[in-house]
Order: sequence, then structure tokens, then C-alpha cells
Amino acid sequence: MSEMVKVAVDAMGGDHAPAEIIKGALEAANENDSVKICLVGAEGIIKEELKKYNYKQEQVEIINATEVIETAEPPVMAIRKKKDSSIVKALQLVKSGECDAYVSAGSTGATLVGGQVIVGRLKGIERPPLAPLIPTEKGTALLIDCGANVDARPSHLVQFAKIGSVYMESVMKVKNPKVAIVNIGAEEDKGNALVKETFPLLKNCPDINFIGSIEARDIPAGYADVVVCEAFVGNVILKLYEGVGGTLIKKVKAGMMTSLRSKIGAFLVKPALKETLKTFDLEQYGGAPLLGLKGLVVKTHGSSKAVEIKNSVLQCVTFKEQKINDKIKEKITLEDE
Repeated sequence: MSEMVKVAVDAMGGDHAPAEIIKGALEAANENDSVKICLVGAEGIIKEELKKYNYKQEQVEIINATEVIETAEPPVMAIRKKKDSSIVKALQLVKSGECDAYVSAGSTGATLVGGQVIVGRLKGIERPPLAPLIPTEKGTALLIDCGANVDARPSHLVQFAKIGSVYMESVMKVKNPKVAIVNIGAEEDKGNALVKETFPLLKNCPDINFIGSIEARDIPAGYADVVVCEAFVGNVILKLYEGVGGTLIKKVKAGMMTSLRSKIGAFLVKPALKETLKTFDLEQYGGAPLLGLKGLVVKTHGSSKAVEIKNSVLQCVTFKEQKINDKIKEKITLEDE
């Protein structure tokens, strides 16, 4: 039997908490016997929600938390003042080693601050990046950073490239992953000051497969496996991806209902189309890990439904099995000693 992986789930965070959060966490536990879920939040509410489901009780534990950090709250102040919040208590479980990982659809700011302040950074890591997988024509790419470091420096982006390479090689099994920096053109002398300063550093980095600049339109084509940028650019790319993907799916579905002929065609192609469109649903890839911490911290969308929570929990199992933190530590920290 595989080693048990304990995941602290913030049951109170997100637009659809606690119902969808608990549902997704239980689905993960039912799918994988090596997962133990620690649901952190208001004990009475969680117990009432659990009555709706059949699950193995030995795989689920409740950790009571009397406070909730709301999305609009200043993250630093919230982490300091709300010591009994579901986010703080869940992160403390990871810090103490009682849990291997943390998953939350709650406040992004509080998760980012708490991840660094409570769980802590690995030695040598300057800025932990948020790094979601995004669908491409060739499979997936890692977008790093998508929300943690808006004012990044060139040295941060170099670390992002190295961390991203470790992730894609270890988790996604991409051999010698191609790394590119987001730019407004392919030429080396293009871009803003940050990109111009970072480009030569990446070019001269011997332990990554740097292929140069990538324009936003080439990201969906899968030209690169690791897409490096600072958080402002990364967040815009991610949100545009989500918006365009959702709109296209709606347009395709609407177009197939315009006439009897199109409806018949839709019926015939439905199974293949469903599988194709599924690959562009970001929920299928789980949340965005905050890489470079001493423990595993995964942030999902605030609007996450059960499927994304389930996949985020299962994602943590892969992280643990592949010893991602140890590999990042080996790649980043040892070279700085």
C-alpha cells in the first residue's frame, strides 16, 4: 500500500464553500485510498455536510476553526489577527508536519502570505511562484508565475525557469522541457526592461533548455513547456485563457443547436467533441501550486467546483510521490551554497 498522504483542505474558502469543497475532497479520498483529508473549518457545518455522503471515516478528519478570512480582507493583517481561521490552521498543519499539503479556494492573498510566513520558503528561494498547468495543442504547459510576484526581478524569473523545469520533468514527465520567456516579439532586443535584462541570464543558464521568447499567441500552440513571466503578465494570460476557453465552448454548443442538421451532426460528434473540449477545461488540471516552500501549498480558483478540488488533492499525492520539494531544493539551494 502507498504511503498515506494527508491533505489539509480549507473547507470554508471559495465561492461554493463548504458544499463543493467537501464534495471534491471526499471524491479524491474515495478515488485514492492513500489520501487522508483534514477538513479545516466550522466543525458543526462540516459535520452536517458530511451526512450527505458515504465515505471511509478513517480517511477523513475534522479540524475545527472558528474564523474565516474573507477575500476582501488585507491578507497580512488577516493572517496576523485571525489565528483560528481555516486558512491559518490548515497552513499550520503543513508547517508542523501533521499534513503533507494544503488546498484552498479561499483568499489568494492570505494563502500567498501564509504560505511564506507560516510554512516558510526553502533555503535559497527568493520568491515562490504560483504555477498552474494550462492546456496547449501538444498537451500542457506550466505558466510560472501567475499571481504571486507582480514586481519580480530578473533573478526571480531565472529561479522560476529552474523550478518550472523541475516540475515539468518530475510531475509531467517531459524530458528536457523547453523554457521560454513571455515577450512582445521573438527578437532578443525586444521587451520591457525586465525581459531584456532576464533574457541573457536565461540564455546563459546551463541547466535549463531555454528556447528564447514566446509571444502570447504561441502559448496555446505548445511551443514551450515552461512559460516564464512575472505575475501581472501571467495573471492576464491565465484569465484570458479562461475567458476565451469558456466563450468558445459556449459558441460551439450554441452553433450546434441552430438547425436540425446541426443537431444531428452534434449528436454524432458529441463523444469525440466532449473529450476534445474537456482538455481546455482548466478545472481538469487542479490548482496552482505555490512552489519553493517547505511544504506543499495549492491554490485553486475561488469559483472552484468539486472536480477542481478533487484534482487539486490528487495533485498533492503526485507532488509527494515525486518528492518535488526535494528536487527543487537540490536544483536551487545547493547551487547557492
